[in-house]
Amino acid sequence: MAAAKISKSQKSEAASKNAKTAPQQANPYEFVGQKWLLKQLPDKASTYRVLQWTVTLVAFIVRFKELPYPREVVFDEVHFGKFASYYLERTYFFDVHPPFAKMLIAFVGWLVGYNGSFKFDDIGLSYDTNPAPFVAYRSLSAILGTLTVPIVFNTMKEMNFRAISCFLGAMLIAVDCAHVIDSRLILLDATLIIAVAMSFYCYVRFYKAQLQAPFSSQWYAWLYATGLSLSFVMSTKYIGVMTYAAIGVGVAVNLWQLLDVRAGLSLKNFAKHVSQRLNGLIFAPFMVYLFWFYVHFAILSGSGPGDDFMSPNFQETLTDSPLAKEARQVNYFDVITMKHKNTNAWLHSHTDRYPLRYDDGRVSSNGQQVTAYNYEDINNQWEVLPTIELPSKQGQPVHLGDVVRFRHVITGTYLLAHDVASPLYPTNEEITTAEEEQALGSSSHETTFRLQAVNKGDEKEILKTKASLFRVLHTDTAVALWTHNDVLLPEWGFKQQEVNGNKKLVDPENSWIMDTIIDLDDDRKVYVPKPVKKLSFFTKWSELQRLMFEHNNKLSSEHPFASNPESWPGSLSGVSFWTKDQDRKQIYFIGNLIGWWSQVVAMALFCGILAADLLVRRRGLFPLNRMAREKLYGPLSFLFVGWLCHFLPFFLMGRQKFLHHYLPAHLIASMISAAVWEFIFTDNKSLDLNRDEDDAANPHDSDPHLSFVPLCLFVMTLTIALVWFFVFLSPIVYGDVGLTVEQVKSREFFNMKLHFSK
Repeated sequence: MAAAKISKSQKSEAASKNAKTAPQQANPYEFVGQKWLLKQLPDKASTYRVLQWTVTLVAFIVRFKELPYPREVVFDEVHFGKFASYYLERTYFFDVHPPFAKMLIAFVGWLVGYNGSFKFDDIGLSYDTNPAPFVAYRSLSAILGTLTVPIVFNTMKEMNFRAISCFLGAMLIAVDCAHVIDSRLILLDATLIIAVAMSFYCYVRFYKAQLQAPFSSQWYAWLYATGLSLSFVMSTKYIGVMTYAAIGVGVAVNLWQLLDVRAGLSLKNFAKHVSQRLNGLIFAPFMVYLFWFYVHFAILSGSGPGDDFMSPNFQETLTDSPLAKEARQVNYFDVITMKHKNTNAWLHSHTDRYPLRYDDGRVSSNGQQVTAYNYEDINNQWEVLPTIELPSKQGQPVHLGDVVRFRHVITGTYLLAHDVASPLYPTNEEITTAEEEQALGSSSHETTFRLQAVNKGDEKEILKTKASLFRVLHTDTAVALWTHNDVLLPEWGFKQQEVNGNKKLVDPENSWIMDTIIDLDDDRKVYVPKPVKKLSFFTKWSELQRLMFEHNNKLSSEHPFASNPESWPGSLSGVSFWTKDQDRKQIYFIGNLIGWWSQVVAMALFCGILAADLLVRRRGLFPLNRMAREKLYGPLSFLFVGWLCHFLPFFLMGRQKFLHHYLPAHLIASMISAAVWEFIFTDNKSLDLNRDEDDAANPHDSDPHLSFVPLCLFVMTLTIALVWFFVFLSPIVYGDVGLTVEQVKSREFFNMKLHFSK
């Protein structure tokens, strides 16, 4: 039966009577910006301090324990240790991640005087026989991983949660197996995670400064600190865009609140709020993000293993580049070899012909085969011929944009494309050759090709071997010469690569270079040193950005330890990082299942409470008091949206996905979980089920009672379980203990596939 509606005057009278009879106590709340805020911390400062140092000490111990072990290259140390060496040697390399965290590792190497001689080539290589400052590198990760823990603690503290809840949120990170493993190795994740944590901490501080003193020095400091933290996330890995989205939601909601006329802001003041946020959270961080690329290009000034990923123009900006020494002007009537950029295979032909009929019954032209071949061979040689009369046969340069013919030197036939289906791609055109009489007579229109510059600014430039990147476009049927190595020709094609005419003209895989000129005379062999080419920063940055995104999207091949996002919150499967067969030791990346599943339960409870409150409020009932609703729709919802922003986008990605991609979301889930348990152990009932939250608020009604002892007992029990499970899995966290078959099997949960289980 519904309770009778109580008028505001009756409530006011009741509150007055209660005030007279109840013992008077100091009100810890003040009403700021339409919200009740604590004037002081809910616990003593000393309590926060003791618990913070305790959990930080735990994090330090588990991360630095036996840090030098194993004394071998582990998992992706092969990549990030190698990249640090390239920085120290100042040789250019290519990677899909932004440079900040990699340069941070290299900086540690520079501090200890390392020269970068070891390239971390394979997992399992010994650091004893290949000296490298691996302990210093790992220490960087361990320090950052340790510092993440007090940042999580203080983020919850700034959101006015009890000290015991802050302790739990931090402990879920401190003794989590996945976080510990990733912060003990030469990886980027420790840098990423601390940057995400700092972004949330700084934004919470900024929001509180916003409520108390907007446009104050403190307000500006935390605004730009938030932007700087976000720039560190983006400058480490591009999933930082998810952190931007999470903070962006908080900013958007805050601006929506400020736009409300009840906030008392003029439109001019509101516009100032918007512009300052744009500057502090977007423009300034973007400049910091660009700065790291500027440093990246400044350090990597020498030719290196990343050259082949970049355009010839970019490569010519590098000192000691092979292009500077080997690039030669191509002239008409030169005999050249031509190489495909993506597969590094040479354009090739031989006397064998396409079969009259393919296996699927299609008819071919039965013409001479044109393939791509991965080995140097005399059949790779072609003569570049003009299609117009030239004033001389000597010294006439070929320009990008010219229309040419290619004559296969050994067989004396001419490259030809025509409207016949190719062997492996029926939608593409067959490429073959034609005898001279046909090629220059009835089929002359089928033997002409335009050398289209890949880079628009290169059009009409003189074509150079190894330096000029171009597409070979058939002038008659508008297809581009293309080869691929995903499927090879059958036995009749000697398992070589098919070459066909691709109708997608601007496909990046249509790119070719002229590799060498055969039998250069002595005058043309002489290398004339020239200044290193200059390109603007934005030209180099835009090219690198495009290539980073392209190659990142291509990481879609199957991997035995890849997993889908729906398995991550429960840590259902992990990744093998390292094994030592003779000792039956291994490092296996997996979460602390006690913590991960407690987070799943906590977030399910949060969703249930939120849904229930929204539902009953539609019926005019308000079971939660004002402060409970402000926590539910304030910090808890903010963190939950942040978790969604770091989790849901992975469902849309086609690239390889691994459990470590979930760690930023897990960081946020740890704070949500601790906050939800405090909410559960708090008496959040409203004094009046029928009172609308917009009624005048009673600050004492806004001070819900916490069942402190039961909460402490719950946290202690969960902490003991977390520590016990971490100790139980420690042999596969540190890899320092060999396990029997039975011991390995006892640690296999869900879809875990540990080594030595047989």
